[in-house]
Amino acid sequence: MEAERSQERTDAEIARPAPPALPFTVWFQLFLLVRAYDIALRADGTVNRFFFSFGDWQTRARARPDALGVRSTDVTVDKSRGLWARVFSPAEAGSPLPVIVYTHGGGFALLSPASRPLDGMCRRFCRELGAVVVSVNYRLAPENRYPAAYDDGVDVLRYLSTTGLPDSVSADLSRCFLAGDSAGGNISHHVAKRWISSPPPPPCNPIRLAGIVLLQPYFGGEERTQAELRLEGVAPVVNMRRSDWSWKAFLPEGTNRDHPAAHVTDENAELPEGFPPAMVVVGGFDPLQDWQRRYEGVLKRKGKTVQLLEFPEAIHAFYMFPELPDAGKLLKEVKSFIQTNTSNL
Repeated sequence: MEAERSQERTDAEIARPAPPALPFTVWFQLFLLVRAYDIALRADGTVNRFFFSFGDWQTRARARPDALGVRSTDVTVDKSRGLWARVFSPAEAGSPLPVIVYTHGGGFALLSPASRPLDGMCRRFCRELGAVVVSVNYRLAPENRYPAAYDDGVDVLRYLSTTGLPDSVSADLSRCFLAGDSAGGNISHHVAKRWISSPPPPPCNPIRLAGIVLLQPYFGGEERTQAELRLEGVAPVVNMRRSDWSWKAFLPEGTNRDHPAAHVTDENAELPEGFPPAMVVVGGFDPLQDWQRRYEGVLKRKGKTVQLLEFPEAIHAFYMFPELPDAGKLLKEVKSFIQTNTSNL
């Protein structure tokens, strides 16, 4: 058995591609991000949040429109557990806009809606997609393990269904999408599943989930996939060591990566009736890609509507860098997905 595993690794190494071609500015940002990650994530499973704060530059919400014509405000959902969201909306909007409830990545353990790259990305999403973006600040691991992040995502939807958005925001909650990148994509899947299974009773619930957009969602298992082996040491951001650390920090103690929170890519994945249409985005330089394609396959086999969108040259988190052409292409595809799934409402 060990010989077979060794042969698997050897075969994967032979097939390893050259590192992706990226602009220097992107490589430099990735270098700083990865270095901060590696120092902040301690071997004992804790996070050096004080150190990471030096690299995680924060930005405040801005009521005045920026150069994109986007304004933002923070809303408190539950102060006792630090649950809040940043709402991005166009300064000028005619009819009510679709709502995107966005959950950020960061291995379940890092970043927030106030992190400068995420704030900028959500502003672009708001502008280019013509939507109100609600970026969720969920509780982070390892201080708050599974299912805290899922609970927070559901509670943000409950807040929106009962309290709504600020009066200055023109939004249509009957055209609501869940979206998330990496670990946020994982959270968005589980929040959608929970919400569809037990939504608040009408007429108290104005929310209709029109779709989910999962940007390189973070799924996994004990198996080492061919993509994980082939791209080890080649792809930036995600590698097996960082990935294993994140699952260990997030999942219940004593469990492994085959836990249902991580391993939703085979026939045991339970999907409720009415699970919304999904877009799954895959990058060719993302070690998680095999898990993402398996997830798309499960949705298809279970009769769900799913669109797989592949970018062969894309790294993990490519959408955070507007200078990359694929980031612009992605926004066009997401906008089309939103229009398709709201046109008949």
